[in-house]
Amino acid sequence: MSDKKISTAVIKRLPRYYRYLGELLENDIVRISSNELSQRMGVTASQIRQDLNNFGGFGQQGYGYNVNHLYKEIAKILGLENHYSVIIIGSGNLGQALANYTDFEKRGFVVKGLFDVNPRLVGISVRGMDVQDMDQLKDFVVENNIDIAILTVPKTKAPAIANDLCEWGIRGIWNFAPVDLQISNFDVVVENVHLSESLMTLSYRIKDSY
Repeated sequence: MSDKKISTAVIKRLPRYYRYLGELLENDIVRISSNELSQRMGVTASQIRQDLNNFGGFGQQGYGYNVNHLYKEIAKILGLENHYSVIIIGSGNLGQALANYTDFEKRGFVVKGLFDVNPRLVGISVRGMDVQDMDQLKDFVVENNIDIAILTVPKTKAPAIANDLCEWGIRGIWNFAPVDLQISNFDVVVENVHLSESLMTLSYRIKDSY
């Protein structure tokens, strides 16, 4: 499996499978067929089987999927058995909202620090952590072996900050700045998130439904 190239589309569906399986576990459902799962998720049973076959299948003919086993296996595939140290750069409304989202820690993403350049934000407490000045960022990243940085900064600032983070040994960047970060000189994974694009997609779908 390690030599097999998995498509981005399949990878993006895995967290959704994980979420639905978690809901099944909360409702004490022990097993489920691909047909039953497809009805819940709005994905064809064939698609589910194809996606999971990329990683070994996990199902048994005539039985379906053991929900708990599949949930744990997808967690392993997604790397959720690991724990990641996270910082948030940009501690305005969005940064604070992300810091206060406790479900991240349940998935192994532990926020260790928040940073900002705004003197009105530096020093305020968010979930028991004081927002630190950007001057302290390098030492904090290096000394605390930070894995992931979340960026909620202006697009003009994001590329330079991202480059510095890469030089300091960051492993991944979750970028909310309205710019596509391209990291080519470092072995760093970037996930660009554009909230406005999602909202515009919603707008199109509403308009198209009239």
